[in-house]
Amino acid sequence: MQIQKFTFNSFQENTYVISSKKDCMIIDPGCCNEAEKQMLENYIKNNNLRPVELINTHCHLDHIFGNQFIANKYELKPKMHKKDLPLLEKAAEIAKLYGVQLDPPPLKVDFISENENIYLGDTIWKVIFTPGHSPGHICLLNTDQEKIIAGDVLFFMSIGRTDLPGSNHNDLIKSIKTKLFTLDDNIEVLCGHGNNTNIGFEKKHNPFLK
Repeated sequence: MQIQKFTFNSFQENTYVISSKKDCMIIDPGCCNEAEKQMLENYIKNNNLRPVELINTHCHLDHIFGNQFIANKYELKPKMHKKDLPLLEKAAEIAKLYGVQLDPPPLKVDFISENENIYLGDTIWKVIFTPGHSPGHICLLNTDQEKIIAGDVLFFMSIGRTDLPGSNHNDLIKSIKTKLFTLDDNIEVLCGHGNNTNIGFEKKHNPFLK
């Protein structure tokens, strides 16, 4: 398994391309201009990868800028939790409020739910429902490789914002403590912004979770 991280757009969002047996899934494509789109496309092409999944941990703008590009380029239907559909449907309106350009994201999507498995080559990624930062936020857990794609739930020494429409601070803390902090301490956390961390470190040192 290979994991490649790209940091895209003005929000410095982390986009992940995970590959196994030349199949790959693209998680939270934040590419928002031609240079960033080309960077992502070149990586996939140069490594002879075949995109088979497009997954959104949640549907805030910075995580869906590239949805249209990826969906059209590789003929993929985005997968997400149904509770984030309103965010997706309002994305163009929200982009205007922020004064940013957004290629309209596809609204024909497939819904994924808690405990569903995403199969990629030799790997299995379990969907974990972690609301709080957004109503339908999910994480993807690979227990064999000890990794979790955490989106904007948990960061290095920080947590996701809860001052956005649809956010809920109590739900976020509950998601972290009952869904993430019950995992093995060695699980590496691949965050939606900033550096990676791990579960054990955040249990001991995260000031928002003391």
